Amino acid sequence: MGPRLRKLIGGLAMLVFLAAYVVLAVTLVDYLPRWGWLKGLYFIVVGIGWGVPLIPLLTWMDKGKWR
Repeated sequence: MGPRLRKLIGGLAMLVFLAAYVVLAVTLVDYLPRWGWLKGLYFIVVGIGWGVPLIPLLTWMDKGKWR
């Protein structure tokens, strides 16, 4: 598979993942207690944590290998 096709597929996969991630994150926040500091901490963790699952996909898009 060529690099252009890998980047196209990876870009579409990232868009789908991020859309689902945002919907899940916003839905789960409704189940937290109404403490402001807890919601702030939740959004900090969720805001930083979205990139970690994308690292293998970005590696594959760049090099063509999962590892």
